[in-house]
Amino acid sequence: MRILVANANTNAAITARCAEAARAAAAPGTEIVPATPRFGAAAISTRAENIVAGHALLELLAEHAGQVQAVVLAVSHDTALEGARQLMPCPVLGMTEAACLVACTTGARFGLVTLGSAETYRELVARHGLSGRLSGLEGVAMTPQQAVADPAAAKAMLRGAIGRLVEGGADSVILGGAALAGMAAELSAEDPQGPPVPLLDGIACGVKLAEALAGLGLPRPRAGSMAPPQGRVTSGLSGPLARLLAGG
Repeated sequence: MRILVANANTNAAITARCAEAARAAAAPGTEIVPATPRFGAAAISTRAENIVAGHALLELLAEHAGQVQAVVLAVSHDTALEGARQLMPCPVLGMTEAACLVACTTGARFGLVTLGSAETYRELVARHGLSGRLSGLEGVAMTPQQAVADPAAAKAMLRGAIGRLVEGGADSVILGGAALAGMAAELSAEDPQGPPVPLLDGIACGVKLAEALAGLGLPRPRAGSMAPPQGRVTSGLSGPLARLLAGG
């Protein structure tokens, strides 16, 4: 099985971190294929950048269509998730979506901590239909680039935020953000008593759910909003993306 781990920003160091976390979670025999888009923001932090990243991400996925058995979107905004599902001939999981779904199996409510402002995640959880399961959000004052450059400082700030979320009623805590990939396992291993609640890594959750969905072998829908596009006329897009939109 080959799983594409597709970053939506252009920071290759974050792609590498996500690939490392994905390989740690993958079953024996699963190949992780990391990929970074050719254009877009170095780190998505605005709504406008997220829109640009959606185009970049769909072009990136189109290049791998038919060559992988599943896709994990290594972007915590779950950028272009619905469009990617409609276009790709394989299961597609968003990393935050996957973590939220797993969190629902670990308890009644979950919290989420991320880098910078957390409010857009409230909207994202709502789009996934899980607002009633969200106990709280925490944003730590650090950029993705700073977290990759100084993981020790990032972990110290995350521990404080996790503690506040647990006090607020979280039965598990999601570490939201591609730059935090792998830190849930690291924080758990570094705590002598173990974390107070399960810490969930969106990349790890995405890989395990992607393996399961690929194993189910479900057919693509032929009707409904997720049916593959047919005969769409476009201009200026990459060849692989234009072919997918045309139904090729």
